[in-house]
Formats: sequence, C-alpha cells, structure tokens
Amino acid sequence: MMPRIAYFAALTASTLVLSGCGVGGDDDLRAWMAEQGAASRGKIDPIPPIRPYEAFTYNAFDQAEPFKPRKIETGKGSRGPDLTRRKEALETYPLETLKMVGTLQRGKATIGLVRSTDNKVFQVRQGNYVGQNFGVITSVIEGEITLKELFQDGAGDWAERQSKIMLQEREQKK
Repeated sequence: MMPRIAYFAALTASTLVLSGCGVGGDDDLRAWMAEQGAASRGKIDPIPPIRPYEAFTYNAFDQAEPFKPRKIETGKGSRGPDLTRRKEALETYPLETLKMVGTLQRGKATIGLVRSTDNKVFQVRQGNYVGQNFGVITSVIEGEITLKELFQDGAGDWAERQSKIMLQEREQKK
C-alpha cells in the first residue's frame, strides 16, 4: 500500500511541475527579440572591382639562371672531366668525410693538411684533386680549402659547383 501512495505522490508532483512550463508569459521576451533582430541588419561591403591581368614579359633569356648550376662551356673543348688521368689518393674519399687540420707555408706556396676517415694526413696544394666529384683545388688559404667540383645533372650534362673544406678546430679537453 505504501508504494502505491508514493507512486501517486510522485505523479502529482511531476504534473504540478510540468504545468508550470506551459505556454505564455514570454511575450515580452519574444517582442524584445523581434525588436533586436529588426535593428541589427548587417551591411556587406560591395565586391571590389577585378583588375585585368597584366602580362609580364621575361627579357633575361641571355643571363645565367640563378637557381641552376652553371654549365660547362662546350666550346672550350672540355665536355667533362678528364677520365684518362691518373686518380689521386684523396679522390677515393667523399668530400664530406675529409677534414682540414692545418696549413704549412713553403716559400710563397700554402699547403693544406687534410685528414681522411682512416686518420691519414695528406698534403694538398692548388691543382690537386679531392673528393669523388672530380674536385680540383682552386686555392688554399689559412683556414679553408676552396675547390671546384664537376658533377652530372639530371639531364646528363656536366655542371660545376664551388665547395670548401673548412679548418676543423680541435676540441679542448677539460
């Protein structure tokens, strides 16, 4: 009997609560929303006029392309490296594995000291070949060795690039 009374009491309470949620009483809210909506019409700026396309005429065809390596001039009789010359010892090592460790001065000539990956130290001068891309040393100064490398690009043409081997400072032991 008791559960039946609790059931009816809950049913009566929920009916009273739901009856308070009836329609009406929000007319002032609806009027305010309509007033605010009518006053807030947005303004859209007109689309800017479309400018006509202006063609650009490229006139630098006779100049070197700045983002491509310079091609070797074929009119000079050299189409690539001399493949018949005898290879020098440092041409068996990749250039990035060689480290400059110092310089020597003999008269007016500066000689660079280069260490290979197997800890051998080689003396190099201007005109020596280094690295696997037919690199020829163009200058040896204190602190760096400058060289010109020849490589084949994607089209099979020979091109050249400048590279440097910088002096490697020895880490001080603490």
